[in-house]
Amino acid sequence: QVQLVESGGGLVQAGGSLRLSCLASRSISSFALMGWYRQAPGRQRELVAAFTPTTSANYADSVKGRFTISFSNAKDTVYLQMNSLKPEDTAVYYCHAQASPFYYWGQGTQVTVSS
Repeated sequence: QVQLVESGGGLVQAGGSLRLSCLASRSISSFALMGWYRQAPGRQRELVAAFTPTTSANYADSVKGRFTISFSNAKDTVYLQMNSLKPEDTAVYYCHAQASPFYYWGQGTQVTVSS
């Protein structure tokens, strides 16, 4: 059973930064896709950023230029660097991985941006 464990969420003022981490229980190179999604209260879960071994990272328009997804194969960890945070970035952020035919989700980490 694959486990994805997020960390790094918290409360930050608008304009601040946070870095989320997602530790996988197996080599991240074994996944066809890894990324971050978020879900705000009353809204659907949405893609924030994702990458595959063969393509460049894909970002939601709302975070382009502010968020950066990266990874460390040595640490089996995916990161999400979030800069210039806005109140509308407030959500639970979930790590996601795909290894066909399976999909995996972390438990989520809360990010709250105060104005």
